[in-house]
Amino acid sequence: MAPPSGSAAYKKKDGTLTISPDRQSISWIPAAGGASGTITLSVSQITNLQQTPASSPKVMLKIFILPPNNPSASPEQYIFSFTAGENARPQADAIKDALSAAIQVVKSAQESPAPTAATAEGGGMSAAMAMASAVSSTGKSWWDDDKRLRTDVELQQSLLKADASLLKMFMESLHTKPDSLTTSQFTAQFWSTRLHLLRAHAIERSQTRGSYNVLSTLKPRTEDNVTKLNISKEQIQLIFGQHPLVKRVYDENVPKLSESQFWSRFFQSRLFKKLRGERISDLDATDAVLDKYLKADEYGNLVRDAHVPHFLDLEGNEGNNSQRRGNRPDIDMRPSAVEKVPIIRTLNNLSEKIMANVAAADRAPSAPVGSMDDGTYDELQLRDLRGDEEANRILLNIRDQGRFFSAAKLAEDEQNRLFEQQDPEQILQNLRTNLERNFRDDGSAPLGKLVDPEDEDDEEEDSKTSSREHRHLASRQILDVIKDRRAQAQVLSNSDTFGLPSTLYDRLTLTHATTTEFLHQFWQAFLSGNPERAGEVTSLVESLNRAVERINAVAKDAEAERQVEVDKLKRHAREVLQATGKRLRLNLDSIPGGEQAVKRLLGPTIRALETGLTRYKEALAEETKNIESNT
Repeated sequence: MAPPSGSAAYKKKDGTLTISPDRQSISWIPAAGGASGTITLSVSQITNLQQTPASSPKVMLKIFILPPNNPSASPEQYIFSFTAGENARPQADAIKDALSAAIQVVKSAQESPAPTAATAEGGGMSAAMAMASAVSSTGKSWWDDDKRLRTDVELQQSLLKADASLLKMFMESLHTKPDSLTTSQFTAQFWSTRLHLLRAHAIERSQTRGSYNVLSTLKPRTEDNVTKLNISKEQIQLIFGQHPLVKRVYDENVPKLSESQFWSRFFQSRLFKKLRGERISDLDATDAVLDKYLKADEYGNLVRDAHVPHFLDLEGNEGNNSQRRGNRPDIDMRPSAVEKVPIIRTLNNLSEKIMANVAAADRAPSAPVGSMDDGTYDELQLRDLRGDEEANRILLNIRDQGRFFSAAKLAEDEQNRLFEQQDPEQILQNLRTNLERNFRDDGSAPLGKLVDPEDEDDEEEDSKTSSREHRHLASRQILDVIKDRRAQAQVLSNSDTFGLPSTLYDRLTLTHATTTEFLHQFWQAFLSGNPERAGEVTSLVESLNRAVERINAVAKDAEAERQVEVDKLKRHAREVLQATGKRLRLNLDSIPGGEQAVKRLLGPTIRALETGLTRYKEALAEETKNIESNT
């Protein structure tokens, strides 16, 4: 991210105020005179920052610098006036916020321990690295460090975006802060009392959802005698990751079959039941395409019948043993086929895949938890053997408890005395007068008396705007807001699918998700540099070529749908011409959708596919050239 800069004048001379890329200094370069009049101020020497309030028409920034040679002297002042017109205030705020953050980093680096000799040779350790090393040395997580939480601006901004009430509180407090309190000081004070919120938000951000058995969560529903099943692109990625066989079947049969046809047939096939671990029966529906993969392993390789010699065939020996006697073994001890209880083996294999991606523990299971050493752990175990200590309390005996309630009793007596002095007849007379003035004889009350009661003071009524006008303004404002929201909803409804039908848009989304998954797998294998994965790279290149074909198929269908709308518009124009003799001016470019919309939505994906295929062809040509030169 480029450092902030702005047009500013110093001593009535125009120039540019900018922060260095390393955020260690700020420089003012005059517009006339070149670099000879440049002023450079080090961030480590800045003691204070002051800025004119938002209500002031002038935008100025005052920087206090402590002289390096004379620390006891008073700070020097540099006043910069921003001259960018309407952009002056945003430029000044950006520079001030960047300077405040840089000053906090420098202070944190000064408070951190001195670097080792190895880091001193490399030019010192930054504040972030110093805090990271300090945290890692103690064995704590980084969110346990209060200093880092106070200086982590990105975490603070994320928490403000997540909590609307906290953001409202922060902005309101920032706008109403005193001028003597700088923005950096206010921010430090604001977050110093909310470290627990920052720590909880950091822990929440670090948590991610792990993998799960996605096929067991897919359950179709029936609506109007039609079976429907919703599936997202995240679930498709999980299916491809947990079951490589499904990815291979999808790659070999799409776009011969459309995405919707493939998934519809897959979730009703025997292959789906096999992958879920369910037992396949003769009543299940058959599929000529998907049933070919029933005997394939998880990677799509067909299992070949291996010849087992008789002296190694234990099941054959058991079947041919005629000398066995005694009771039959228990059912759990008998050998059985895989198809008999498939759910057990399916769940075991899937659990192994899921647990293989879980990060291993960095410590021994028998080691003490946290940064505790063995001596402290043993001492705590010995303390646990002690008995409960007797509570050592000082008993407090109160003789006269009534005197503690004397103040409340006096207040109650005073209130009763005031009520006794009131005249009941006068109170009832005032109440009758109010009822007769504001309510009719039939018991109804005019709306104006309740909503807009009359003021007895005519002078104040004439000097103020009537409440009827206020109600009119409020109702007009509410109607304007409703119109704006309705217009926004119409715009969103038109641009939600970019003119494509919902079925084509869903198909486009699935195509994008699957293409992204194949690209991810391709780059992992291509950039690994492992010669043993050359065959995998070749198969993935074929998958990328099929992905291009799938995108072209979607674009072709989208253009056909758009052509239907174009023909309908032309037919309407001809009918109007025949009926009225008036020729309509057609704007065919205003019809959304079509191949152009697909290319625009999947433009980055298409370029990524072209880049991957080009890189593969170049690498293949270079490798072929090297082989020919060596031979």
